Amino acid sequence: MTFRATILTLYPEMFPGPLGHSLAGRALREDRWGLETVQIRDFATDKHRSVDDTPAGGGAGMVLRADVLAAAVDSVADDRPVLAMTPRGRPLTQPRVREIAAGPGVTILCGRFEGFDERLFDARGIEQVSIGDYILSGGEMGALVLLDACVRLLPGVMGAASSGVEESFESGLLEYPQYTRPAEWEGRTIPEVLRSGDHAKIAKWRHARACEDTRSRRPDLWERHEGVRVGRPLARGDD
Repeated sequence: MTFRATILTLYPEMFPGPLGHSLAGRALREDRWGLETVQIRDFATDKHRSVDDTPAGGGAGMVLRADVLAAAVDSVADDRPVLAMTPRGRPLTQPRVREIAAGPGVTILCGRFEGFDERLFDARGIEQVSIGDYILSGGEMGALVLLDACVRLLPGVMGAASSGVEESFESGLLEYPQYTRPAEWEGRTIPEVLRSGDHAKIAKWRHARACEDTRSRRPDLWERHEGVRVGRPLARGDD
C-alpha cells in the first residue's frame, strides 16, 4: 500500500517544494509515497471564482467559504483522514504523526486569509491541526512540515529501521546531544564516556542527558513524561 497525500490549496505550485528533494524526494520518485494537489478555486461557482468573503459580524480580512471548501473536500473523499492546517487546531505530535504515517495517507486542507468558515468543521469530519503557536501566511508550509514528518517514517525511506527510534519526542523526551569527529575542536572535547566503548555507560549517560535537557528546556514535556512514567492520570486534553 502506497501512502498517498492530497493537498487542497490555492497554491498548488508550492508542492512538492522541499519534499521533492533529499529522502522524501527520492522516496517520491521511487513511488514509496504519492502526492497530488487540488486547486480549491476550481470549486468556486461564480464567474470570479471566489473562494472567500467578508467575516460575518465585521472585521478585517477575508474568510474561506464553507461551500467551496466542502465541494473540494468531497471531491477527494475516501478512507484517508482529512486534516486542516490552522493555528486553532490541536498541536501536531510525534504519536499523531506515527498514526498518520501508518495509514493509507492523508488529505490536507490549507487555509489562507483569516481562516475557515467554522461551519465546514461542523459539517465534515475534518481534524484541525497546528504545527506551532505562531502565524504563517497559509497552511501550505504546515502541510509540508506534516508530510515531511510522515514520509520519513515510511518503510524504506530512512536508511536504517532504527534511525528514528531515539529521536526527540519518540520517548517523550528530547534527544540526547550528539557528537562526532574531531575529538577536540576549539578546545572542546567529546565527553569521555562516549569514547569509552562501554555501551551500558553510554546508554546511561544519554538517558541522563535526555532527562536533564528535557527538564530544563521543555518543562511541559518533562511534566508529561513524568506523569506517564509514574502512572499519574493525564489532565484533560493531554491525550
